[in-house]
Amino acid sequence: MNSLFRFSAARRRAVRGLLLAGALALGLATPAFAEPPLEKTEIRYQGWAGQVTFIELADDLGYLAPLRLKWVGNTISGPQDIQTVVTGDIDIGGAFYGAILKLIAARAPIKAVVGYYGSDANTYYGYYVKDDSPIKTARDLIGKKVAVNTLGAHLEFVLREYLARNGLSASEAKQVTLVAIPPVSGEQALRQGQVEVSALSGVLRDKALDRGGIHSLFNDTDLFGQFTGGSYVLRDKFIKDNPEASRRLVEGISRAIAWAQTMPPQEVRARFDRIIADRKRNEDASSIKYWKSTGVASKGGVISDAEIQVWIKWLEKDGLLKPGQINASETYTNAFNYFRPGKTAEAQ
Repeated sequence: MNSLFRFSAARRRAVRGLLLAGALALGLATPAFAEPPLEKTEIRYQGWAGQVTFIELADDLGYLAPLRLKWVGNTISGPQDIQTVVTGDIDIGGAFYGAILKLIAARAPIKAVVGYYGSDANTYYGYYVKDDSPIKTARDLIGKKVAVNTLGAHLEFVLREYLARNGLSASEAKQVTLVAIPPVSGEQALRQGQVEVSALSGVLRDKALDRGGIHSLFNDTDLFGQFTGGSYVLRDKFIKDNPEASRRLVEGISRAIAWAQTMPPQEVRARFDRIIADRKRNEDASSIKYWKSTGVASKGGVISDAEIQVWIKWLEKDGLLKPGQINASETYTNAFNYFRPGKTAEAQ
């Protein structure tokens, strides 16, 4: 009786398999592995002149398809980029965690979704002075001007931490003047004496060092070691209304970051050069030859409580957040990251 039942059940499974195969051949059924439809297929974003974002790299690698990117212009700062996300003028943008946290504290309905930049031994922000500068210590900065790309972001936070760690009081630190200057103009402003210190990073830093005559006063890695400094954000409503598009977008970006983390730098640079040439935006791509690394500390930009908590504590210490006002785990999600724990064997 049992053997007859087992034979009968096996025959039933075989018949069902044949019927399903026939239905698929006739287009009458959908395979179980088919991707759910996307709620939207166009993603608006801002770029950076002379640089390739990981959003653009993901698109070029084919990781976003069938999503299509719509470039709406360039930005020069993270805070501006994520504020444009909040207003709904673009769908995704990225910034320093401190800027993201301040927006969330102001009830901006956004979430961090994938870490996209940071500092390591090859990619970091340095604060540079001319070789003949009298500035040798933090205290020498009192009464001086420091060029940063924008106020209230990564470069301001790091500078203020440097001043605090070196014993400057709050009133003394206020005597160090921050001047917002586009990154591409930072070296020129320093050499022409418009500022006494200029914060430079990556390709702009290395080009300036090649020309000589300047040196680092300190680097952000001197204070924080290797760290992921910021992430891309999405609006809460965008995620709610477009869960599949959000997944495809963030999975693609995280895969692009991992690609750049693992490929030889010369191959990444070659791809960046071609992307810039193909998009025909009449921009100077010479800085790409100085690209060395992503600076992102985790594989594919997976976010952790710890990397955000550093900046929550800083904001609390500076009086910009009340103690306990923000819970790190509520400011981000790894739900769409291709390398989130348990997603794939590769993510383990």
